[in-house]
Amino acid sequence: MNEFSLIEAIKQKTYKQASLERGIGDDTAIFRETAGELAVAVDTFVEGVHFTEKTMSPFQLGYRALAANFSDLAAMGALPMYYLVSLVVPDRMKESKLLEIFKGMEHLSNRHGADLIGGDTVSGKDLVLSVTVIGKIEKGKARYRNLAKVDDIVFATGTLGDSRAGLYILQHDLQIDGRDYFINRHQLPTPRVTFSNSLRSIKRLALNDISDGIGNEVHEIAEESGVSIVLEDEKVPTHPGLATFPAELQQKWKYFGGEDFELVGTVAKKDWQTVQQKAEKLNLRVTAIGHVMNKDEHAVYLDKNGNINKLSKEGYTHLK
Repeated sequence: MNEFSLIEAIKQKTYKQASLERGIGDDTAIFRETAGELAVAVDTFVEGVHFTEKTMSPFQLGYRALAANFSDLAAMGALPMYYLVSLVVPDRMKESKLLEIFKGMEHLSNRHGADLIGGDTVSGKDLVLSVTVIGKIEKGKARYRNLAKVDDIVFATGTLGDSRAGLYILQHDLQIDGRDYFINRHQLPTPRVTFSNSLRSIKRLALNDISDGIGNEVHEIAEESGVSIVLEDEKVPTHPGLATFPAELQQKWKYFGGEDFELVGTVAKKDWQTVQQKAEKLNLRVTAIGHVMNKDEHAVYLDKNGNINKLSKEGYTHLK
């Protein structure tokens, strides 16, 4: 398949976003500026670094790459509008597998009404997938990391450590209870776009997506907001099946595993009930896991069985 055949194969026949003037077919896509604000994010996935054929099918790769970007939009309170895809394609890759990548992205984009509007394709040694997303935010409703305040409740969606457990199961070919659940959480995560946007009525809300581990993400909120945060270990949510693994791995994955693509945030006590009600309507678990306090140092503390110690800023970091 050459580049032009690929473009024809992946080009949408119709577009979902009314603001789009021109999609794939010219040197650039054209869309009208919305009345609110635009959010833009990009993520790049490299074969052998972020995925392998053993842990991810082409469909799952496409889905997950877009999910990671949609999770970034969710953390900002944005709704997905458009996405662009750039690929480095090795000669050994079959046409059918290449198209499966785009089918995976289409599967998720259809859920959120987002349109594919462009990209680029080149040849290379290893498969590289880079996705850029554009979302819209209601004016004044962006959910910045610097919006946390003293006495806020710290909360998290879903359960943590699932994705890392799923990857471990795949890498070691383990046959254990909960295998399918954990693998699905790794390969086909659910970005919390709908939940994030259900909170528009709340005036002030700090959010971060849990892509690099909650230990890392909470530190970013504390540093940007100039506060300290205390997490209560027994309240940090995990799936019961995680208890199958050694305690050391449970602890590591819960705080530093990453790629769960859940949300962690802080909200004023008066708005906590609204957060709970919106989550309940979506059948989504949301848990209060700590609070924001005022300290000279902008640190994160872990309260475990009454012992309070600093939580290290770890998790996945690029260029490490």
